[in-house]
Parts: sequence; C-alpha cells; structure tokens
Amino acid sequence: MKIKKNKDDDESCQSSNNPSEWNGRTIEIDDAGTGDLVGDAFIGFRDTVSGKIIFQSVPVGLYNKDNKDVDRPKKHIIKVVMKTLKILNHGKGDRILLCRGDCFNLVREYFNENNIYYEPAIIEGELQDAVEGRFIQHLRKLGITSNKLTKESGAQRYFVLFDWVCRDFPNREYFVKTGFPSWEKKWRKTAERRNKKHLKNNSLKKEQIKKRAKEIFELMFEKPNSLKETFSKGSI
Repeated sequence: MKIKKNKDDDESCQSSNNPSEWNGRTIEIDDAGTGDLVGDAFIGFRDTVSGKIIFQSVPVGLYNKDNKDVDRPKKHIIKVVMKTLKILNHGKGDRILLCRGDCFNLVREYFNENNIYYEPAIIEGELQDAVEGRFIQHLRKLGITSNKLTKESGAQRYFVLFDWVCRDFPNREYFVKTGFPSWEKKWRKTAERRNKKHLKNNSLKKEQIKKRAKEIFELMFEKPNSLKETFSKGSI
C-alpha cells in the first residue's frame, strides 16, 4: 500500500528502496486493496535474497460490517502472514520490513508479543508494483474494464470502482467492502440513485433503437427507394 510520507518519516521508518544494512535475509510485506471499495485484498511477500514473491488473498466477504466490527480482516491477515513466513522458512536471523498500513496493526502486536523482529517500512519498488498488479488483475477478472483503472491507489481508482458498482447495483454490491462506514452513510444511497438514472438512460436508448429499427423495417416494404437513400446517407 502506498502511504504518503510525512516530514518525520525518515526518523520513524525507512524505504524498502534504500533499506539500512542487514547481515542476513530481508522479507518485505505489503498490502493492496485493503482500502479499496471493491474486491478481495491481497498481502504480498518478497524474499529479497531469492526474489521469490508470494501473494495471499483476504476475501471481500471479511469486510462486511459484522466481520469488520470484530477485526476479522486483520485476524485473517495474521494467519496468512504466519503461514507465508513458514513457507519462506523465516528464521531468527531474518529481518522483516513491514508496511505501516493499519491492516497490519494486529500483526505488529503479534510480532511484538512473540519476539519476531521487524522494522516499519514504506514498501516501494518491486513488491509494491507486484502486489498492486495482483489486485488490478483480480479487479479485471471481476469485469472492470476501464482504462482509468491503474496500480495507483487513491481517489481516481475509488471512483472508477464506484462507477462500476453503480452500473449494476445491487448485483455488484456483493463485491463491495460494505463494512466501510462511509459506504452505508453516504455512498450506498448515491449508488442506488445513480443506478436508477443509468437504467432510465439505457431504457431510453433501447426505445430509440427499437423505434429506428421499426422505421427501417417499414421502409423495406413501403418505400424501397427511400431505404436506399437512407443507407446511402449513412443515417443508421
């Protein structure tokens, strides 16, 4: 997850692009999609020695209100973190560079309680690009085709996803992280309203198409010469 840097960031954490020296292996951990409106979230892991990258998913259903209220997404993230560290044969000599995102709050608590060494970091470069790419790939599979959908998180991506939901609401609400407070307070009503407007516009377009098709059909039998004129003028 890309996080804006504050003026004191260098004092509190480091960038994975230019980490401090370490005599051993470093494992980077980052997330994508945890703050996005639509779809599963993904946790990415990178072994900087071998270059191996592993992705783990956090199902969108964990972000509904009931689950989010009891921190089920964060609890699930702890499980996938420990599972993947085991896959990577994490040892005491390894350093973990962990993204500072809120989704890792319980992971940090777990690391501290179990004496697992980690350093807070701004994850940039290869892993960030890879995990954001994995999230975008997931969104494409859901059917989001907009060319404005990019790896860059933020307001533009939010509204690309929101517009996609509006076009087939409520069917697409299934893919929304409905546990976000702003969804129920504001955006859900807006999505319903925009969907009604979209359906109305589509209905008008269909009626126009039917009307034009009927006119052409009538011309075919009543005024064949007029039909030739219609085609030659490119009016359909």
